[in-house]
Amino acid sequence: MSAIKINDSEASLQSIETSAGEITFAIMQTNFWVGDIAGNVKKMSALAMDAKNKGADIVVFPELSLIGYPPEDLLLRPTLSERVKFAMDELAKVEGIVIILGYPHIDQHGTFNSVAILQGGSQKGFYHKQCLPNYGIFDERRYFDEGRNQVLFDYKGATIGLLICEDIWHDAPIHALKKEGADLVIVINASPFEVGKQQKRKELLTRQAKTHNLPIIYANTVGAQDDIVFDGGSLIMQADGCIAHEGARFLNQLIMAKFNPINRTFDKQHKAPLVLSEESEIYQALVVGLRDYVNRSGFKGVIIGLSGGIDSALTLCLAVDALGADKVYAVMMPYEFTSNMSLEDAAAQAARLNVSYTVCPIHDAVEGMRATLAPLFANSTPDSTEENLQARARGNILMALSNKFGHMVVSTGNKSENAVGYATLYGDMVGGFDMLKDIYKTDVYRLANYRNRLEDNPVIPERVITRAPSAELRPDQKDQDSLPDYETLDAILRMYIDDDLGYKAICAAGFEPALVEKVLRMVDNAEHKRRQGAIGTKISKKSFGRERRYPLVNGWSITGSF
Repeated sequence: MSAIKINDSEASLQSIETSAGEITFAIMQTNFWVGDIAGNVKKMSALAMDAKNKGADIVVFPELSLIGYPPEDLLLRPTLSERVKFAMDELAKVEGIVIILGYPHIDQHGTFNSVAILQGGSQKGFYHKQCLPNYGIFDERRYFDEGRNQVLFDYKGATIGLLICEDIWHDAPIHALKKEGADLVIVINASPFEVGKQQKRKELLTRQAKTHNLPIIYANTVGAQDDIVFDGGSLIMQADGCIAHEGARFLNQLIMAKFNPINRTFDKQHKAPLVLSEESEIYQALVVGLRDYVNRSGFKGVIIGLSGGIDSALTLCLAVDALGADKVYAVMMPYEFTSNMSLEDAAAQAARLNVSYTVCPIHDAVEGMRATLAPLFANSTPDSTEENLQARARGNILMALSNKFGHMVVSTGNKSENAVGYATLYGDMVGGFDMLKDIYKTDVYRLANYRNRLEDNPVIPERVITRAPSAELRPDQKDQDSLPDYETLDAILRMYIDDDLGYKAICAAGFEPALVEKVLRMVDNAEHKRRQGAIGTKISKKSFGRERRYPLVNGWSITGSF
C-alpha cells in the first residue's frame, strides 16, 4: 500500500493500492468545451477508459478540463459548486485507472483553480494553483484564491508532485516539491498559442528539469475558445532537460509514456512531431480558431465578401481549410469603381476552391442611399462619407444573407488596417469573426505565399498578391494614398502596439517624427472602431481586445508633453 502524501489540511488522506514497478501515463492532449460540464465528464470518462484499455495506470487531463478554459464569469454562477460536485462523483466511478484532472474547487475557504486525484470511486486529494496569472489574456485573480501548499502522492514507488500552468513559470513551487521529495512533477496546462510560444515552453521546462533534477510531464490543451487558440505541444522532459515525448501541435492526441521509478526516466517516443515553420503555425492557429468558433456557435457555414484583394483571398482560403468548401459562401459586390481585374480574380479563386460564388452588384443600394441623403447633403462637399456608403451597402447585404440563410459573416480586416482605422464601421467591419484581426498586412502576404506553396496549382491568383492594394472606393485609389507603405507602417505599429514603445523610442529607431506622430495618432483615434469590431484569433503577444485595452476618451499626449 502506498499513501498519498498531501501537505494540505483541507484534503482527506487516503491511499492508493499499488505495487512497485513501471508506471504508464496517458497524457490527454484534447479540447474541452467551456461550460459543458456534463459533456466534458462524458468525454473524460470515455477517454479514461480508452487509456486504461491501452494499459495506462494514470491518465492526465489539462487545466480546468472539467469546465473548459477560460470559463470567465461562469465561475461566478451560483449553481457551479453543485454541478462540479456531481461531475466529480461521476468521474470517480471510472474504475481501474488514476485520473488527474483540472477543475474549479469551491469550499468555505474560497474558489480555487485546482487539480484532483481520482481513483477507486473517490477523490484522493487535490492541489490548488499557487501562481495566478493576471496579465495579457489572463485575469485569474478575478475568480480564484491562491493555493498555499504543496501536494505529492506516492504511486508504484514514485513520489509525484502536482502543479498547474503558471506555477511552472516560477521557481518556488517546483523547488518546494523537490524539497519535499518529489521524483516526478505533473503540470496540467491551458497555455494559449502565440508565435514562438512552443520554443519558450521547451526552454523553460529544460531549465526547470535540469535545475531541480526532476522529470516533468507538461500536459497542454488544444483547440479554440472565442479568440484564444491552444496549440497542444505537450511535453515530457527527462530530469536532464532532454525531451522524451512531444505532442503534435494543434491536434488532439493521446500520448502514452512509460516511467521507471527506479532510475526516474521516461521511455522515448519513436518519432518526434513535425516542426512547424512560423507561417505554418500561424496558419494552423487561424484555421483552428475559425473552425471551433463556427462549429460551436451553431452556424451552418460562413459567408465572405470576396473583393478580389489579398485580405479576402487569404480569408477565403483559411475558411475553406477550416470548414470545407461546402460550408463557405463567397459574394462579390461590385460597384462602378470595382476593376475588371478584381472581378476576374475573385471568380477565379472561388472556382479554384470550389465554393458557392455569387455576384451581387450594389449600384442600386448605393444610389438609393445617395438619393435619400441628397437633400441633407445638398450644401456639403463630397468626401469619404460617400465612399463609405459603398462599404455599408456591402455590409448590409452580407448581414441580410447571414440572417436569411444562417451563415456567419467573416470580416476580412487585418491588424494594420484595424490599428489605424482604415476600415468602415458597419461596413467592411461587419461580421461575427475577423480571421486576420491579429495579422499585420505584411504577414498577410507571407501567409498567402505560404498557402500557395502547398499546392502545385496556387489557390490565390498571383496578381492578387502582386497588385497594389486598394479599397476601390474611388477611381484609381491605392491604400498608400492614405497610408505609408506597409513595410514602414507595420514596423511602426509593431513597436507601438506589440512592444509598447512610445513616440520618442520609435523616432530614435530611425523613423521620421512627423510620420510616427501621424501613425500613433491614427491608432489612438481608432480605438472606438476596434471596440466595436468582431473578435478574431490571437496569435501575437499583444492582440487587440483582451490584451490591449485603452480608454475610448482620454487626454494622453502622444509626443510625451504633459
